[in-house]
Amino acid sequence: MSFAWAKQYEPQSAFTKWIDEKLPLPRLVYNAIGAGYPVPRNLNYMWNFGVLAGFCLVLQIVTGVVLAMHYASNTEVAFSQVEHIMRDVNYGWMMRYAHANGASFFFIVIYLHIFRGFYFSSYKAPREMIWLLGVVIFLLMMATAFMGYVLPWGQMSFWGAKVITGLFGAIPFIGEPLQTWLVGGFAPNDSTLNRFFSLHFLLPFVIAGVVILHIWALHIPGSSNPTGVEVKQESDTVPFHPYYTAKDGFGLGVFLILFTFMVFFLPNALGHPDNYIEANPLSTPAHIVPEWYFLPFYAILRAFTGDLTIPFTGIVLVQAKLLGVIGMFGSILVWFFLPWLDKSPVRSGNYRPMFKKFFWFGLVPTMIVLMICGGAPAEEPYVVISQIATAYYFLHFLVILPIVSQIEIPKPLPFSITEAVLGKDEGGAGVRVASPSSGKPAGEEPDGALQPAE
Repeated sequence: MSFAWAKQYEPQSAFTKWIDEKLPLPRLVYNAIGAGYPVPRNLNYMWNFGVLAGFCLVLQIVTGVVLAMHYASNTEVAFSQVEHIMRDVNYGWMMRYAHANGASFFFIVIYLHIFRGFYFSSYKAPREMIWLLGVVIFLLMMATAFMGYVLPWGQMSFWGAKVITGLFGAIPFIGEPLQTWLVGGFAPNDSTLNRFFSLHFLLPFVIAGVVILHIWALHIPGSSNPTGVEVKQESDTVPFHPYYTAKDGFGLGVFLILFTFMVFFLPNALGHPDNYIEANPLSTPAHIVPEWYFLPFYAILRAFTGDLTIPFTGIVLVQAKLLGVIGMFGSILVWFFLPWLDKSPVRSGNYRPMFKKFFWFGLVPTMIVLMICGGAPAEEPYVVISQIATAYYFLHFLVILPIVSQIEIPKPLPFSITEAVLGKDEGGAGVRVASPSSGKPAGEEPDGALQPAE
């Protein structure tokens, strides 16, 4: 994003001038997160989660590299190596707990980041690429987290790997060869652990690369804001530093308080007790569940209990297992199409009364119900409840959202971000700030109350 009023980087010494000529890294940082990056002045704490997600990624990479120094991807010793890290490696217990709880906090931050994007329509033009890259990051996170869950080689690690990799076998024609290649055999073994360890180590760096693209794409149109109104004038923005570095610093402080509390006082609260039992292929746990952050999608997977058949013939078109796999992956892939499913000219949910009701009383409770059902046994009434919740989930994105975006009457938007923050100039007889494009007061512009999404 380029604004004429953005402060330009000026080297202050001969050395910084030389660096700026040869490798303009300070200029890049200054324009990305410094005073050279103007940001909407009305961002609230829901915009802190991007920085917190970046911190979580760095935390996971650092702790993961340290843990990898002491881990052995061998089924004979993997479980004991984790115990060795906990008991014998200096501060190994802290590294392990920080890494395990860091994954949970990473997903908490990302889920809040995503739902903020849902509510404020951060996927709308001109920010579609930012959203699409964000969904790619989420998919990579899920793959990384699943592979990391297998590495401790506890009971839930082994059986979770067996169940999830078994899903690939439902894919027609290529499913079974793909499953065998991924697992390295017919059941999780040494080959599986080696593959998963390698990929678990590699994918965070891939995520970091996509995050760079995500931030790069963000800086082209600039940050969205709670009103959904685009920046029109210099008074709509403030420099990222020091205003939002201070705000992000406060948010990071609160995050670290909660995170350190979990690491030091409740380190195992988010884990599964069965994973502290060494993997045994001959003993199936009573209830196999993934980590908590996979539970909504696990509930969608289990919601498909019947085959898709041709009526009155009994001919099976799609088996229930494959339907579940399609539903689980489709529940995330549908996010890729949100920029084109939601055609409302207004971005912010604050100005969309019908959308707001369906969001708070439809989508959010549905995700909570799916999470509860995903962690519950595959029995009634949880199966029926998860089927109803799954049906509503897809209806929300594929039917309700497109219809609501066409028929609802949004509330009038403020003319500018400055007006949203400071209010109208009542002392000026109701004259509003002039539009840079027309030079006329907003009241004289056609459709001045409603600024459509670009």
